Amino acid sequence: MKKKDDLKLQVNAAILACQDKQADNVAVLELEKDSGAFTDYFVMCSGANPRQIQAIADAVDERLEALGLRVTHSEGYKQAEWVLLDYVDFVVHIFSEKARQFYDLERLWKSAKRLEPAELLAKPKPRRAVIAKTTIAKATMAKSATAPTASAAPKNTRKKKA
Repeated sequence: MKKKDDLKLQVNAAILACQDKQADNVAVLELEKDSGAFTDYFVMCSGANPRQIQAIADAVDERLEALGLRVTHSEGYKQAEWVLLDYVDFVVHIFSEKARQFYDLERLWKSAKRLEPAELLAKPKPRRAVIAKTTIAKATMAKSATAPTASAAPKNTRKKKA
């Protein structure tokens, strides 16, 4: 289970790096195990020009390297029509619009499950113990807010004799 969570975190980081550089049409394909796929996920996006495509590739590489993950193979960086970054368990494809339409990986891998980036970016649900502690803390705060405090207690209005 931990490996799967780590993988989703890594794919999530790649998506965020693409989005940080204003990549267009970010898509994620979860490839089926029985399809003969050599990886678990494809992260795909488009850039408007070669400079943006290279900037997206650099951002993905930097963000994943910060997580301790190094690209095992890359292709196409100089031409910047289709940059491929292979991280073994997932592959990032950064296309020009023209190359993306021509190669149409979404059609080629039509048996793959298409995920929206938000599905991988979703935060995990809190555990029940955390929910219980939060509920108890809120209840305690509510009780203390309604209980009279020393400053709210009635003051003694008698005058002291001198």
